[in-house]
Amino acid sequence: MTTAPNLGRAAPAARTSIYVEGFSHKNPIPAACRIGPLLESGSIQGNDPATGKPAATIEAQCRFMLENMRRIVESAGGGTQDIVKVTVWMKDRSQRPALNVPWLELFPDAASRPARHAIIAPELDMGKLIECSFTAWIA
Repeated sequence: MTTAPNLGRAAPAARTSIYVEGFSHKNPIPAACRIGPLLESGSIQGNDPATGKPAATIEAQCRFMLENMRRIVESAGGGTQDIVKVTVWMKDRSQRPALNVPWLELFPDAASRPARHAIIAPELDMGKLIECSFTAWIA
């Protein structure tokens, strides 16, 4: 089998796995992956970095989740201004106000907030009330 020549395309950028101290998954996956300017996170929970366990309340889980998101994008060389979209999974709609408070603190400028999509996910388990993933473009 032969492969087509590169036809003038740039060589593919190297993939870099992003790991953050105090944040890990139970499976062998990084917190995020970066190829060139594109950064995609894995699942980000509202775990306390000191214990690795979910916080007791939805308010605390929301704060830890967004703080973990910030730490991940910064570990990849970016900042919260580089986050393009956040997808959130929550147990039920009643949790939205608990998310909006730290969200507005992290993204106070209405003209420069990332898109956000919330999905109701009653199947969240192991003490998780909310989790998210994000896409960032770090130019």
